[in-house]
Formats: sequence, C-alpha cells, structure tokens
Amino acid sequence: MTPTTALAEGERVIESFHPDRATYWRDHAWLAAGAMALGMAVLWAAGNPHVWTGAVGGLAAVAVRAGYVASDELQARWDLTDRRLLGPLTRAVRLAEIRTVRGLGSAVQVVTTSGDKHLIKYQADRGATEARIRAAAGLREG
Repeated sequence: MTPTTALAEGERVIESFHPDRATYWRDHAWLAAGAMALGMAVLWAAGNPHVWTGAVGGLAAVAVRAGYVASDELQARWDLTDRRLLGPLTRAVRLAEIRTVRGLGSAVQVVTTSGDKHLIKYQADRGATEARIRAAAGLREG
C-alpha cells in the first residue's frame, strides 16, 4: 500500500503521509458507537424485545471489519513530491491538477480538476496534512 509510481528524473519526495494507528482505532470506536445505536434503534422500531442485541451486532460488525482491514489501511502511504502527490500503488496526481483539498473527519480529500477524488485516511494532524498539500499545489486556504 505504498506508492509504486517511479519518480521522474529530478523529482524528489518532500513529505510522506502515513496513517496514525491511534486515529484509526478512535475513528472505528466512534463508528462502532454509531452502529450500536443504529442497531438498537432499528430493533426498537421493529418492536423486538431484545433491543440490546443491536448493540452487540453493531459492535461486532465494526470490530470484525476494523481488525480485518487494519493491516492494509495502516500501511497506506502517500508521498508529496515537488511535482505530484503519489498514492498507494500507482495513484498519481500532478500538483497542478489539484483543485480542492478538504478535511473529512480524520481524512484529507484531494479533488482534481477532472473530478477524481482521493482520500488520505487516518491523519493524526489532518489540518497540517491539508495545509502542506495546499501549499505544494499553490492553493489558498479553505
């Protein structure tokens, strides 16, 4: 889950963005709380006398998913070069093609002029990641 796109001649990596393990687990804890509440609400609305099982199901579903994908998600890396933003595998965005950089929870969404969207997930300091990419792409704040 690291960039495999080769650097162009003279291109250099300025900074790398790695997911933060604590942020990953915190986000999944919030997701589990929401899933638990939703599961209980659905069972309550359906008239099920065992509403508590919705909490168990919601927690189990998110916990299984979080454990299953953690190894991949926590290995993802994005490299910011002096010319491009290189993502996992062959994802590559020229800095001149970046139209918007915005935060979504702990992730940074990068939108290109052609409408492609990329997520740099589980950033411990999302604001700093956004600012660094904006500055490299020559975008104004906000």
